[in-house]
Amino acid sequence: MRFSVVIPCFFNSIPFAEAIARIAALGFDAAEMWGWQHLDLDAARNVCQEHGVELVSMCTADFRLTEPERRTSFLSSLEASVKSASRLGVERMITQVGQDTGAPREAQHESIAAGLRASIPILESTGTTLMIEALNTYVDHKGYYLWSSAEAFEIVRAVGHPLIQVVYDIYHQQIMEGNIIPSVTQNLDCIAHLHCAGHPGRIELQYGENDYHNIFKAIDDAGYQWACGLEYFPTMAAEDSLRTFRKLYL
Repeated sequence: MRFSVVIPCFFNSIPFAEAIARIAALGFDAAEMWGWQHLDLDAARNVCQEHGVELVSMCTADFRLTEPERRTSFLSSLEASVKSASRLGVERMITQVGQDTGAPREAQHESIAAGLRASIPILESTGTTLMIEALNTYVDHKGYYLWSSAEAFEIVRAVGHPLIQVVYDIYHQQIMEGNIIPSVTQNLDCIAHLHCAGHPGRIELQYGENDYHNIFKAIDDAGYQWACGLEYFPTMAAEDSLRTFRKLYL
Protein backbone atom coordinates (compact mmCIF):
# COMPACT_ATOMS: atom_id res chain seq x y z
CA MET A 1 0.00 0.00 0.00
CA ARG A 2 1.01 3.61 -0.28
CA PHE A 3 0.99 6.05 2.64
CA SER A 4 -0.47 9.54 2.69
CA VAL A 5 0.38 12.40 5.02
CA VAL A 6 -2.64 14.03 6.68
CA ILE A 7 -1.59 17.66 6.42
CA PRO A 8 -3.42 19.11 9.47
CA CYS A 9 -1.70 16.60 11.76
CA PHE A 10 1.80 17.61 10.69
CA PHE A 11 1.81 20.97 8.92
CA ASN A 12 -1.23 22.85 10.16
CA SER A 13 0.61 26.12 10.76
CA ILE A 14 2.20 26.60 7.33
CA PRO A 15 0.67 27.36 3.91
CA PHE A 16 -0.71 24.45 1.91
CA ALA A 17 1.84 24.85 -0.87
CA GLU A 18 4.75 24.68 1.58
CA ALA A 19 3.26 21.61 3.25
CA ILE A 20 3.01 19.83 -0.11
CA ALA A 21 6.61 20.74 -0.94
CA ARG A 22 7.82 19.31 2.39
CA ILE A 23 5.78 16.14 1.95
CA ALA A 24 7.31 15.60 -1.48
CA ALA A 25 10.83 16.29 -0.18
CA LEU A 26 10.31 13.60 2.45
CA GLY A 27 9.56 11.05 -0.26
CA PHE A 28 5.75 10.79 0.01
CA ASP A 29 3.54 10.98 -3.08
CA ALA A 30 0.16 11.31 -1.32
CA ALA A 31 -1.45 13.74 1.11
CA GLU A 32 -4.86 14.42 2.70
CA MET A 33 -6.82 17.37 3.95
CA TRP A 34 -9.78 17.62 6.33
CA GLY A 35 -11.36 20.97 5.50
CA TRP A 36 -10.91 22.40 2.02
CA GLN A 37 -12.97 25.59 2.16
CA HIS A 38 -9.93 27.81 2.79
CA LEU A 39 -8.01 26.54 -0.23
CA ASP A 40 -7.59 28.19 -3.59
CA LEU A 41 -8.68 25.01 -5.38
CA ASP A 42 -6.93 25.55 -8.70
CA ALA A 43 -3.70 26.72 -7.05
CA ALA A 44 -3.78 23.73 -4.70
CA ARG A 45 -4.22 21.30 -7.57
CA ASN A 46 -1.38 22.93 -9.48
CA VAL A 47 1.03 22.73 -6.56
CA CYS A 48 0.20 19.06 -6.03
CA GLN A 49 0.88 18.35 -9.69
CA GLU A 50 4.10 20.35 -9.58
CA HIS A 51 5.47 18.26 -6.70
CA GLY A 52 4.02 14.90 -7.76
CA VAL A 53 1.82 14.60 -4.68
CA GLU A 54 -1.72 13.29 -5.07
CA LEU A 55 -4.37 14.64 -2.74
CA VAL A 56 -6.10 11.34 -2.01
CA SER A 57 -8.92 12.42 0.31
CA MET A 58 -10.64 15.30 2.04
CA CYS A 59 -13.78 15.72 4.13
CA THR A 60 -17.27 16.83 3.22
CA ALA A 61 -18.47 20.13 4.63
CA ASP A 62 -21.53 18.65 6.38
CA PHE A 63 -21.80 15.54 8.56
CA ARG A 64 -25.44 15.21 9.67
CA LEU A 65 -26.63 11.91 8.20
CA THR A 66 -28.30 10.81 11.44
CA GLU A 67 -30.80 13.68 11.16
CA PRO A 68 -33.34 13.07 8.36
CA GLU A 69 -34.70 16.58 8.70
CA ARG A 70 -31.29 17.90 7.63
CA ARG A 71 -30.93 15.69 4.57
CA THR A 72 -31.64 18.43 2.06
CA SER A 73 -28.93 20.57 3.65
CA PHE A 74 -26.51 17.62 3.68
CA LEU A 75 -27.10 16.91 -0.01
CA SER A 76 -26.70 20.54 -0.99
CA SER A 77 -23.43 20.71 0.92
CA LEU A 78 -22.30 17.40 -0.58
CA GLU A 79 -22.83 18.74 -4.07
CA ALA A 80 -20.55 21.70 -3.32
CA SER A 81 -17.99 19.38 -1.68
CA VAL A 82 -17.95 16.98 -4.62
CA LYS A 83 -17.51 19.79 -7.14
CA SER A 84 -14.59 21.13 -5.10
CA ALA A 85 -13.07 17.67 -4.86
CA SER A 86 -13.27 17.31 -8.61
CA ARG A 87 -11.46 20.62 -9.11
CA LEU A 88 -8.75 19.45 -6.72
CA GLY A 89 -8.44 16.05 -8.40
CA VAL A 90 -9.62 14.26 -5.25
CA GLU A 91 -11.44 10.99 -5.93
CA ARG A 92 -12.42 10.06 -2.35
CA MET A 93 -14.24 12.07 0.30
CA ILE A 94 -14.76 11.24 3.97
CA THR A 95 -17.97 12.02 5.77
CA GLN A 96 -18.74 11.45 9.41
CA VAL A 97 -22.38 10.48 9.99
CA GLY A 98 -23.20 12.81 12.89
CA GLN A 99 -24.00 12.66 16.57
CA ASP A 100 -26.34 10.16 18.20
CA THR A 101 -29.60 12.12 18.27
CA GLY A 102 -31.24 9.98 20.93
CA ALA A 103 -33.70 8.53 18.44
CA PRO A 104 -33.84 4.70 18.23
CA ARG A 105 -30.66 3.36 16.69
CA GLU A 106 -32.67 1.58 14.01
CA ALA A 107 -34.08 4.93 12.88
CA GLN A 108 -30.68 6.62 12.83
CA HIS A 109 -29.16 3.65 11.00
CA GLU A 110 -31.83 3.91 8.32
CA SER A 111 -31.43 7.70 8.11
CA ILE A 112 -27.73 7.24 7.34
CA ALA A 113 -28.48 4.63 4.67
CA ALA A 114 -31.23 6.77 3.14
CA GLY A 115 -28.95 9.80 3.02
CA LEU A 116 -26.25 7.79 1.32
CA ARG A 117 -28.69 6.44 -1.25
CA ALA A 118 -29.83 9.99 -1.98
CA SER A 119 -26.16 10.95 -2.46
CA ILE A 120 -25.56 8.53 -5.31
CA PRO A 121 -26.57 10.81 -8.24
CA ILE A 122 -24.33 13.56 -6.87
CA LEU A 123 -21.39 11.17 -6.56
CA GLU A 124 -21.99 9.66 -10.00
CA SER A 125 -21.80 13.12 -11.57
CA THR A 126 -18.04 13.21 -10.91
CA GLY A 127 -17.22 9.57 -9.99
CA THR A 128 -16.34 10.60 -6.43
CA THR A 129 -16.34 7.92 -3.74
CA LEU A 130 -17.98 8.87 -0.44
CA MET A 131 -16.58 7.09 2.62
CA ILE A 132 -18.33 6.91 5.99
CA GLU A 133 -16.17 6.65 9.10
CA ALA A 134 -16.63 4.89 12.41
CA LEU A 135 -14.98 6.87 15.24
CA ASN A 136 -14.17 6.08 18.85
CA THR A 137 -16.55 7.45 21.46
CA TYR A 138 -14.34 6.76 24.48
CA VAL A 139 -11.56 9.29 23.87
CA ASP A 140 -12.08 11.65 20.93
CA HIS A 141 -15.71 11.75 19.77
CA LYS A 142 -18.12 11.36 22.65
CA GLY A 143 -21.73 11.17 21.52
CA TYR A 144 -20.90 10.21 17.92
CA TYR A 145 -23.33 7.69 16.45
CA LEU A 146 -21.22 5.32 14.36
CA TRP A 147 -18.58 3.66 16.52
CA SER A 148 -18.72 0.14 15.06
CA SER A 149 -16.95 -0.83 11.86
CA ALA A 150 -19.31 -3.81 11.63
CA GLU A 151 -22.27 -1.43 11.43
CA ALA A 152 -20.44 0.72 8.88
CA PHE A 153 -19.92 -2.34 6.67
CA GLU A 154 -23.57 -3.31 7.14
CA ILE A 155 -24.72 0.14 5.99
CA VAL A 156 -22.44 0.12 2.94
CA ARG A 157 -23.57 -3.34 1.89
CA ALA A 158 -27.21 -2.36 2.31
CA VAL A 159 -26.75 0.73 0.11
CA GLY A 160 -24.96 -1.45 -2.42
CA HIS A 161 -23.22 1.09 -4.64
CA PRO A 162 -19.49 1.12 -5.49
CA LEU A 163 -19.19 4.86 -4.75
CA ILE A 164 -20.37 4.35 -1.14
CA GLN A 165 -17.55 2.87 0.95
CA VAL A 166 -15.84 2.93 4.37
CA VAL A 167 -12.67 4.61 5.56
CA TYR A 168 -11.39 2.21 8.20
CA ASP A 169 -9.43 3.99 10.92
CA ILE A 170 -7.21 1.51 12.74
CA TYR A 171 -6.71 3.85 15.70
CA HIS A 172 -10.41 4.38 16.30
CA GLN A 173 -11.24 0.71 15.88
CA GLN A 174 -8.42 -0.44 18.15
CA ILE A 175 -10.13 1.58 20.88
CA MET A 176 -13.66 0.38 20.13
CA GLU A 177 -13.36 -3.17 18.78
CA GLY A 178 -9.81 -4.43 18.34
CA ASN A 179 -9.67 -7.47 16.02
CA ILE A 180 -8.01 -5.23 13.44
CA ILE A 181 -6.52 -7.67 10.92
CA PRO A 182 -9.66 -9.83 10.44
CA SER A 183 -11.91 -6.76 10.41
CA VAL A 184 -9.92 -5.23 7.56
CA THR A 185 -8.97 -8.27 5.52
CA GLN A 186 -12.45 -9.80 5.60
CA ASN A 187 -14.14 -6.57 4.51
CA LEU A 188 -11.94 -5.19 1.75
CA ASP A 189 -14.97 -5.07 -0.53
CA CYS A 190 -16.24 -2.18 1.62
CA ILE A 191 -12.98 -0.36 2.41
CA ALA A 192 -11.74 2.41 0.13
CA HIS A 193 -9.17 3.96 2.45
CA LEU A 194 -7.34 3.42 5.76
CA HIS A 195 -6.11 5.66 8.56
CA CYS A 196 -3.61 4.78 11.27
CA ALA A 197 -2.16 6.10 14.53
CA GLY A 198 -0.61 4.70 17.68
CA HIS A 199 -2.91 4.04 20.63
CA PRO A 200 -2.97 5.32 23.32
CA GLY A 201 -2.36 8.96 22.52
CA ARG A 202 -2.97 9.07 18.74
CA ILE A 203 0.77 9.36 18.26
CA GLU A 204 3.52 7.66 16.25
CA LEU A 205 2.72 4.09 15.32
CA GLN A 206 5.78 2.58 17.00
CA TYR A 207 4.76 3.91 20.41
CA GLY A 208 1.32 2.27 20.47
CA GLU A 209 0.03 -1.15 21.42
CA ASN A 210 -0.43 -2.38 17.83
CA ASP A 211 2.26 -4.12 15.82
CA TYR A 212 1.85 -2.18 12.61
CA HIS A 213 4.44 -4.29 10.80
CA ASN A 214 2.11 -7.27 11.12
CA ILE A 215 -0.99 -5.21 10.36
CA PHE A 216 0.43 -3.68 7.18
CA LYS A 217 1.79 -7.03 5.96
CA ALA A 218 -1.53 -8.79 6.50
CA ILE A 219 -3.44 -6.05 4.68
CA ASP A 220 -0.96 -6.05 1.80
CA ASP A 221 -1.12 -9.85 1.59
CA ALA A 222 -4.92 -9.65 1.46
CA GLY A 223 -4.66 -7.54 -1.69
CA TYR A 224 -5.46 -4.04 -0.46
CA GLN A 225 -4.58 -1.63 -3.28
CA TRP A 226 -5.16 1.90 -2.00
CA ALA A 227 -3.64 4.22 0.63
CA CYS A 228 -3.28 4.45 4.39
CA GLY A 229 -3.31 7.93 5.86
CA LEU A 230 -0.90 8.83 8.65
CA GLU A 231 -3.44 10.56 10.89
CA TYR A 232 -1.49 10.95 14.10
CA PHE A 233 -0.14 13.88 16.08
CA PRO A 234 3.64 13.54 16.28
CA THR A 235 5.49 13.71 19.57
CA MET A 236 8.68 14.75 17.77
CA ALA A 237 9.23 17.36 15.08
CA ALA A 238 6.88 16.65 12.19
CA GLU A 239 9.53 15.94 9.58
CA ASP A 240 11.60 13.82 11.98
CA SER A 241 8.49 11.81 12.77
CA LEU A 242 7.76 11.18 9.10
CA ARG A 243 11.39 10.25 8.39
CA THR A 244 11.25 7.78 11.28
CA PHE A 245 8.03 6.31 9.91
CA ARG A 246 9.72 5.71 6.58
CA LYS A 247 12.70 4.01 8.20
CA LEU A 248 10.48 1.72 10.27
CA TYR A 249 7.71 0.82 7.85
CA LEU A 250 8.89 1.33 4.26
